[in-house]
Amino acid sequence: MTLDPPSVVLTMYSREGCHLCDVMEDELRGLLAGSRVALQIIDVDTDPALQDKFGEWVPVLTAGDLELCHYHLKHDRVREYLSQFS
Repeated sequence: MTLDPPSVVLTMYSREGCHLCDVMEDELRGLLAGSRVALQIIDVDTDPALQDKFGEWVPVLTAGDLELCHYHLKHDRVREYLSQFS
């Protein structure tokens, strides 16, 4: 059996011990359940360049270079973005 690759990859920039990051990840997993959207989570504290770029803005959700939201998940914004791929 061959699995279809994800149609879209979203990236969430996060850090350990961040309550808002945990909340956004949980909400995203619920929103994306059953879809062909992949969620990539990157810990900004593993790379000084990411620490400089995102600092205290985490969590930040992106699709490529497009920032979809930060701090809190904007469900409508994410749904609207994903609707172009369905």
